[in-house]
Amino acid sequence: MDSLITAAARALAAGDPLGALNRVALRDDAPALALRGIAMAQLGDLARAKALMRSAARAFGPKEAVARARCVVAEAEIALASRDLGWPAKALDAARVTLGEHGDRANAAHARYLAVRRLLLIGRLGEAERALAELDPAPFPPALRAVHELLVAGIATRRLRITIASAAIARARRAAHLAGIPALTAEVESAHLVLNTPAARLIANGDERLLLPGEVEVLFASNALVVDACHNVVRSATTVIPLATRPVLFALARALGEAWPGDVARDVLLARAFGAKFIDESHRGRLRVEIGRLRKMLRGLAEVSATARGFALMPRRVREVVVLALPVDEEHATVLALLADGESWSSSALALALGNSPRTIQRALGSLAASGKVQWFGRGRARRWMTPAMPGFTTTLLLPAPLPID
Repeated sequence: MDSLITAAARALAAGDPLGALNRVALRDDAPALALRGIAMAQLGDLARAKALMRSAARAFGPKEAVARARCVVAEAEIALASRDLGWPAKALDAARVTLGEHGDRANAAHARYLAVRRLLLIGRLGEAERALAELDPAPFPPALRAVHELLVAGIATRRLRITIASAAIARARRAAHLAGIPALTAEVESAHLVLNTPAARLIANGDERLLLPGEVEVLFASNALVVDACHNVVRSATTVIPLATRPVLFALARALGEAWPGDVARDVLLARAFGAKFIDESHRGRLRVEIGRLRKMLRGLAEVSATARGFALMPRRVREVVVLALPVDEEHATVLALLADGESWSSSALALALGNSPRTIQRALGSLAASGKVQWFGRGRARRWMTPAMPGFTTTLLLPAPLPID
């Protein structure tokens, strides 16, 4: 490796892409192409970076397995930054194995961290946690130690283990300071900000207030009966009753929870659960059936009692009923939550992360674009969607997969 390549690589490691480009911008040999690709990625031109990394991988000879594997890892990182979550995970895993076999443990670990970050983005927390547990960050450079701690914090935050998340962010901050990379320091501060901005909205006794992630953790551990509209479940301490696939039952539970300790009129329940505007006897019959199903689902946590004008929720063994709602009232809040990270997403990546069909996501994006809440650029498969970060609340509770369970 010549002196210019060495100097460019050191500049990139220090977070100086312009310094790297000053040394290799006019060169087309394989190492220079790879370094140019990384530099363009750091500057934000991800499309150009991807093309350069692919050119570099082709330019390296068949005997340069390590260099080709490093290009695969770099391309995977570019794909992750551009929220292309459909890139082939098997190729990244093969590159990781190659790097490990040739003694490049730092880049092999970096490949593993990229895979964990993808798993975290698409809500597969159990797999992410198991993969992360296989890595010991102690022998790695400060930058990789910071990435490790950020992933620990991300998983802990999604599981509402805020004490663990705070400690991991503190360790990440120290490691990022040692690394001296401004972009990494900014990512750590962004993770810290998540823990100090509202994560949900509490509705109780007719009042509403915003909760920080730590307050949500305390609420879930309390003796209250929580109708959780962030994940469409009803919970009390360690008991969780999922209603995500029963939207009518959850709509009834939420209406009853918001009215507690009072009752809800039958006409109001029909409007909330079925969207009925004109009530007839068939609607009332259906309401009785759904209330019976809700009683069965909530058995052991609460009773749904009939009153003179409707129904009321009567909790067992708890003193309070509260509703936990999204921080903002928005039909497509989960899509906005992912776009609020400020990155550009493809509709296919959003569908993968949220577990919805691509067509459903495309309809949601069309609606949000019509109202001016999101914007797009590019055409066809290259189209990306983004929005400025929504101020005032974190997206933690809006991301896929229920927090306390996986």
